[in-house]
Amino acid sequence: MSHILIVEDEAIIRTALRKLLERHKYRVSEAGSVREATGKYRLSDVDLIISDLRLPGAPGTDLLKVAGDVPVLIMTSYASLRSAVDSMRMGAADYIAKPFDHDEMIATVRRVIGKAEQNRAANKAGPAASRTIAGMIGSSPVMRELYARIHKVAPTDATVLVHGETGTGKELVARAIHEESRRAGKPLISVNCAAIPDTLIEAELFGHEKGAFTGAQTAREGLVAAADGGTLFLDEIGELPLEAQARLLRVLQEGEVRPIGAIESRKVDVRLVAATHRNLRQLASERKFREDLYYRINVVQMTLAPLRERGKDVLAIAEHLLEKFCAKVGRPILKLSPEAIQAVTTYTWPGNVRELENAIQRAVILTEDNCSEIDHKTLDIDLDLVPVDEADPERRPRSLHSDPREDLSLEDYFARFVLEHQDTMSETELAKKLGVSRKCLWERRQKLGIPRKKSRRTAAEA
Repeated sequence: MSHILIVEDEAIIRTALRKLLERHKYRVSEAGSVREATGKYRLSDVDLIISDLRLPGAPGTDLLKVAGDVPVLIMTSYASLRSAVDSMRMGAADYIAKPFDHDEMIATVRRVIGKAEQNRAANKAGPAASRTIAGMIGSSPVMRELYARIHKVAPTDATVLVHGETGTGKELVARAIHEESRRAGKPLISVNCAAIPDTLIEAELFGHEKGAFTGAQTAREGLVAAADGGTLFLDEIGELPLEAQARLLRVLQEGEVRPIGAIESRKVDVRLVAATHRNLRQLASERKFREDLYYRINVVQMTLAPLRERGKDVLAIAEHLLEKFCAKVGRPILKLSPEAIQAVTTYTWPGNVRELENAIQRAVILTEDNCSEIDHKTLDIDLDLVPVDEADPERRPRSLHSDPREDLSLEDYFARFVLEHQDTMSETELAKKLGVSRKCLWERRQKLGIPRKKSRRTAAEA
């Protein structure tokens, strides 16, 4: 059972969160301030800290300085997006906007605790897990695990099969394996099997003799022979025709290649790194890929995670690309606006790094010369950055007069707080206590059907 510490000065919100988390089998402790949290609990004993950004005495971000390896989830309002981004830069595991719903909170908690467990597992893997790879960006658990496997496998001659979606950077893995191997001084030959017509792929890979087919006016060495002593990277190997697969199998089994039209074979010493986004086992069962070749190349498998599963790596890659493209067009380094950062880190990037690269390059080109920031509109990512739930305007809050410890939703607690304090607090004070903007408070009033009372205080404020 994971242990979670809630640091929130509003008892009404603490109660809601505690009930919610306990219902999902988490052990929960509570504190009303950073000082109480650090004085009452040993932070290293908890698995997650959920803290409001605005707290009496010291902000929730001060917990980042003393939490050590314990992840901190910061709660903030939509109006405090820049503060939320700053919290992420300071080391917060994630942030969640208030007011939030149950599903959003539980999903975020599970994700953050899961990532922390992966981090601990990666740290136990030894020093190799923390060593990065030149040319590859990212420190997420999935990337550290990949680095560790590359460091271990690269010095051998084992054939490697890299799985990954299109655009994840599988060629970077092949290059890293080559550069950390004893073959680093020899060529790395990269071939995209999907980009060469079936009628030419065999001649390109294995070479041909003069007159072997129409148009073969001279003998030509193939790419396999060109990689002799080095590494051959076959991207999208699942697209290789069956005839070419048979020739490749001979290269791997016998260490020799015979050009088209030749009588004698030539010895070659080639290490193969293959990559695919397809399920080769399934293709083999459907007889679209040679089963013997599949077992021959499936010696060591590596998986390159899609961008959406790499957490903060997305922002690090985006900022690296931003610097790269600014230098390329000769303009001062631009920054991503808070809204652009939210867009980059929220979007699922189905095209992975390649799509991110295109978006950043486009934004650098289109951003006006007098601007120092890239906004989310220039990124042109189709996202609703500040989602507001579409709900029935006639909806009324439930159980407004029940005991505060009852099992109410966070929205009910929001409504209760407004009803109980609107006679003694101004709209500005209400919004501040709830951690939202006045505009957001007004929108929530409309949604929940709680009209603003025109008391003397509100009339004076107006």
